[in-house]
Amino acid sequence: MNKKLMLLAERRERLIAQAAAQRMALAQGVEPWRIPLARVDQGLAALHYIKSHPAWIVGSAVLLAALRISRVWKQLRSARATWQRMHKQRDR
Repeated sequence: MNKKLMLLAERRERLIAQAAAQRMALAQGVEPWRIPLARVDQGLAALHYIKSHPAWIVGSAVLLAALRISRVWKQLRSARATWQRMHKQRDR
């Protein structure tokens, strides 16, 4: 019985060492994917957050539209002022 226990203990040690070597090889194989997978995970988390808070999407869209309209009005005012200056100079 003692010999059988010794064989089991030796086998157990070999298996533990083999598992450690496999873990190390797996860790080295996965390392190049760590950063890209982390970014994908962050993207999925952001997508999940957006899906669970649709009011943020609507609010953001309204804000962007308002900013664009504001820019358009500024450009139109600038263009109008330029046009008026051109006509004042032409009329002289």
